Amino acid sequence: MTEPALPRPDHLEAILLVGGRGTRLRPLTLFTPKPLLPTAGVPFLAHQLAKARAAGVTRIVFATSYKAEMFTEAFGDGSAFDLEIVYMTEETPLGTGGAIRNAAEALICRDDAPVLVLNGDILSGHDVTAQIDLHVARKAAVTLHLTEVDDPSRFGCVPTDEQGRVTAFLEKTPNPVTNRINAGCYVFRRSVIDKIPFGEVVSVERQTFPGLIEDGQTVLGFADSTYWLDVGTPAAFVQGSADLVRGLLASPALPGAPGEALVLDGATVSPEAKITGGSVIGAGATVGAGAIVHGSVVADDARIAPGATVVDSVIGAGASIAEGAVVRESVIGDKASIGARNELTAGARVWPGIELPECAVRFSSDA
Repeated sequence: MTEPALPRPDHLEAILLVGGRGTRLRPLTLFTPKPLLPTAGVPFLAHQLAKARAAGVTRIVFATSYKAEMFTEAFGDGSAFDLEIVYMTEETPLGTGGAIRNAAEALICRDDAPVLVLNGDILSGHDVTAQIDLHVARKAAVTLHLTEVDDPSRFGCVPTDEQGRVTAFLEKTPNPVTNRINAGCYVFRRSVIDKIPFGEVVSVERQTFPGLIEDGQTVLGFADSTYWLDVGTPAAFVQGSADLVRGLLASPALPGAPGEALVLDGATVSPEAKITGGSVIGAGATVGAGAIVHGSVVADDARIAPGATVVDSVIGAGASIAEGAVVRESVIGDKASIGARNELTAGARVWPGIELPECAVRFSSDA
């Protein structure tokens, strides 16, 4: 006779992996960890915390490393999100599995309880509650969120059988057997986490999950094709913020109604400026007459001069874009100054505090 599934606990715990250095997002992450970057008007993690709370999570352990103290400063004890937040810091990088195991030292749930594990750089619209419920009902060791992508050859893929059990973790291949990939959100049984070697570098993708499958444990895939985005690059970061502002991905943490633009309190925008594409204008920022801002993140206290154009870009805190300058698909660091009639495009990155004089960089001759 099959044992009945354990009831879903009223108070769920989660581990949030936020230890990465965010090197692909430099210079944005030189002074700020990636999960704290302003995204649709709030720190990126605010969207994940709100989503976790909506799924019934009441206590979260932050697995920190890079600039760990900044997370405590930003979120404190979690009471602003109706959560209890505690912090565990890795002194040296331990990989995904090692980080989860290190954070588990702060868990207080029972051995058979489900523990949600989230990556601090993923935006997802999938139903976390349904993923947890599937895990509990099937008494799985681990249940992975699998997302469906158009081109799985760019990723390792994760095939499942007819019962939804994961059968393998396959490396990148030109001929993938499925379009489903690991989406980076897991539900573990607490006792499974406790068996990960403590204090060692461990990869869940290369060691923990394949080992569980080899041992005959139930590793499930929760597959869907809803919104999913890894915000690890500047282009993806800008897209994620714009998608949240436009309501393509709903978030309880969005500080305003969805629309073409989010203008935060204290910002000054000329009525003759055009702000579109899910752009955010940060507190204390100014946008002059005739300026165009589309699909971009303009951080607090930045200045966009009259007639400047900013498209699909990030303008750092306190940075300035002078008259006639064009910034497309670029990242401008905090307090950098872009002089008049410069043209920056195609992935340009300007480090914090740098000053570009007038017409220093152009891609056309009509200066």
